[in-house]
Parts: sequence; structure tokens; C-alpha cells
Amino acid sequence: MNKLTDIVRSGTEVDPRSTAVEDDEVSAPSKLDAIKRYLWRFRFFLAIVVLPTSIVAAYFVLIATDQYESEAHLVVRSNSGGKEPSGLDAVLKSFGTSDSSKEASTLGDYMRSHDVVASLRRSTQLVERYRRPEADFISRLPTADPTDEELVKYFKARSNIDLDSETGIINVRVRSFRPSDSYAIINAMLALGEKRVNALNARSYESMQGLARRQLAEAEKGLREAQAQLAAFRRGRGAVDPEGSAEAQLKLVTELRKEEAMARAEMQAIAAQIGSDNPQYKALQSRAEAINQQLTSQEGFLVGNSKSIASRLGDYQDLELRRDFESKRYAAAAAALEGAREQATRQQLFVVRLVEPNVPQKALYPKGLKTVFTVFLALGIAYGIAWLLIAGVREHSS
Repeated sequence: MNKLTDIVRSGTEVDPRSTAVEDDEVSAPSKLDAIKRYLWRFRFFLAIVVLPTSIVAAYFVLIATDQYESEAHLVVRSNSGGKEPSGLDAVLKSFGTSDSSKEASTLGDYMRSHDVVASLRRSTQLVERYRRPEADFISRLPTADPTDEELVKYFKARSNIDLDSETGIINVRVRSFRPSDSYAIINAMLALGEKRVNALNARSYESMQGLARRQLAEAEKGLREAQAQLAAFRRGRGAVDPEGSAEAQLKLVTELRKEEAMARAEMQAIAAQIGSDNPQYKALQSRAEAINQQLTSQEGFLVGNSKSIASRLGDYQDLELRRDFESKRYAAAAAALEGAREQATRQQLFVVRLVEPNVPQKALYPKGLKTVFTVFLALGIAYGIAWLLIAGVREHSS
């Protein structure tokens, strides 16, 4: 430009084409300097927001491997039938806490556990499936021999188990680098869940019937002992039915007393009419005395000593009372066992697959556009907050 001014001042004729070339040579560095100044002005925004977002976008466009997701829906039900809840159960269910949701929550918690991951590692080659050659270095399982904790953390990031608390439906989703892998893994997970439910059924069945069986065994043992003692008593005392013997003996004593009373009444009548010297009177007197002796003897058999029927009857009644008690106890224990069996059967759980696992046809992951937008938005918000804070600090300091 100075050169052009000197030429004009000197009065020399200037070629317009040469002047345009020189202007282009001068303007090119100026545009470059302007771009540099612009970039320098927004250097922090470019470094904090644009550059990380560009790196993330480049990863999803150039490096990230497709991931295929398989999905299944299942629900846990019991054999309790369609009985309407009552009492506290009805109140809890009105707030959304139902038996089915609790059972499904238990199953969902198990399917997230390290037990399932360890079983999948042994049965489905879980590590090998997540270290496929086509998997990118970021999505791939980092090591070929991960610890249990590392594998559980990695698998939880690539599987989702969602529970609908109102319906009790469990939504299981698993993704991997191949459609067949996702399908195999989710099928193995469902099989493990069904196996655990069956194990819980067996444990609950045995637990509910265990106490009833022990009570029945104790009652049966007590009944056998009572019957054995009663049989030993009968053999030792030589009485099959002491109660019947006592009843017969009491009837005999009653008859003897009656006969003695009748004989003595006849004696008094004869003595009053004829006199006591009458042979008939003496015959009746002899008969009354004989009956009295027989009555005394029979009463001795009934209540006379420790070997009498009365003493034997008391021991027999004690044994029979115990036998009756043990018999009722046995009947109650048998009824309790049957009730426990029916209750355990009603509480049996089973898994219903509402939607079978699918073999995915299209890769749904990674969701690059959504992730890039989220990263850009988060970094932009962070940059804006930092810029406002720094601007406020500068304003106060000035």
C-alpha cells in the first residue's frame, strides 16, 4: 500500500492488474489473522465443548461397534387362584403392594445378582461373548480373565431388568455384539430365574411341611407308647376291660344287696306273723347270712385293697385317658400336615413368559446421536456456568 502511494505521488501511471494482485496478497494474511483471532477468542469454548464433542462423535461414527438387544417379558404367579384379598392384604394391594409384585421383585433382584453372572460365565461363555473380535476397544470387556466384580459391573451396564410394580411384569433386556449372543444370554437368564423359583418352591414346601411332619411323628410315637402301656397293663392285671369288669361287679353287688334286703324283709314279715321259731324264718335267716357273706366278698373285690377292681380301674382310666389324648393329638397333627400340604401347594410359584426372547435383526445400540447431543449439552451448560462465575468474579474484583 505504501508502494502504491509512492507511485501515485511520483505521478507514474499505475497498472490496475498489478494493483489487484497486490491487494489480494495483502488481504489473504488479513483473513487468516482474523480467523486466528476469532479462534483465539473462543479458545476455551472450543477446548471445553467442541473438541470433546467432536471426539465423541468421531468415536461413534468411525469406531463404535453395533450392539444388538434381545428382550423378553415375564411374570411370576402362584397357585392361590383368584381369591379376593382381605384385611391388611387388601390395604397393601390398594397402595400397589401386591404379592405378585413382591415375588417379581425377588426374581428381578436375583437376576441382577452375581450368582446369575457367575452361572452365565460358566454355562454361556459370557466373557468370550463380550470379547468378540468385531467389538471396539471401548465397548469390549477389557480383560480376558476379569474378576467377578468387574464382570458383574460390566454385565449390569449391558442388561436391564425393569419391574412394573402395578402389573408385576418383568422386562428383561440384554445386548451384545451379535444377535445370537444376546438371544443365548437372555434365554440362559430366564432359565436360571425359573430354576431359582423352583428351588424356592421346594424349600418353601419342605419348610412348611417340616414342622407338621415332626409334630405328626411325635404324636405317632406318643400314641404307640400309650397303646403299649395299655396293652401291658391288661396283660399284667389279666383284665381286658377293667371298666366292663367293674360295671359287672357293681351290678352283682347291687343284685346281692337287693336279694339280702328282700330276704330280711321276708324274715321280718314272718317274725311278725308267725314268730322267729318258725323253720321258714330260720331258712330265710340262713339265706340272708349267706347272701351277706357273698356281698362282703364281692365288695372286697370291688374296693377292698390295692388289687381291687377300683384300684385297677383308676390306673386303667389314666392309661386310657392318655391313649385318647395321644389319639386326638395324632389326628390333629395329621390334619395339620394335610393343611400345610394344601397351603404349600397353593403358594407354589411359577414363571410365565409373556413375551419370548427375540433374535434381534437391527442394531439399536450405540445411540450415537443422542449421546453426542447429551455430551454437547452437558459441556455447554458447564461452560456457561463457569463463564458466568468467572465474569462475576472479575466484575467484583474490578
